[in-house]
Amino acid sequence: MKKKQTDNKVVYKQLSYRIVGSLFDVFNELDYGYQEKHYCKAIEKAFTEKEIKFKKQVPFKIKFKKEEIGRYFLDFLIEDKIILEIKKGNYFIKRNINQVNGYLKATGLKLAILANFTSDGIKFMRLLNIEK
Repeated sequence: MKKKQTDNKVVYKQLSYRIVGSLFDVFNELDYGYQEKHYCKAIEKAFTEKEIKFKKQVPFKIKFKKEEIGRYFLDFLIEDKIILEIKKGNYFIKRNINQVNGYLKATGLKLAILANFTSDGIKFMRLLNIEK
């Protein structure tokens, strides 16, 4: 059986590299130990310097039977394509992964990056919207 050409493609490969590169730039300068909000402010500056278009604290509605029942606030929405969620801690916890998967479902976007600022550096996870 022949594989489709798109089977091996990484979703938003170049933009993802630029985003992750910015995260490493922030960590390399700040190191570990700050609150998430401080990392987010530094990331904003890094994105601006690299001319990466972003929105911060973007609200998305959660609906049930077409009625709003709540809202999510995304840390970053990059170029209206990729969700970036910032956390501090050495491990990816299930609650954070579920949170980001909920963001993907609510927004209908294809890709999210969950990034942890850890004592050992940046750890990141790409999460794909399997329903997309």
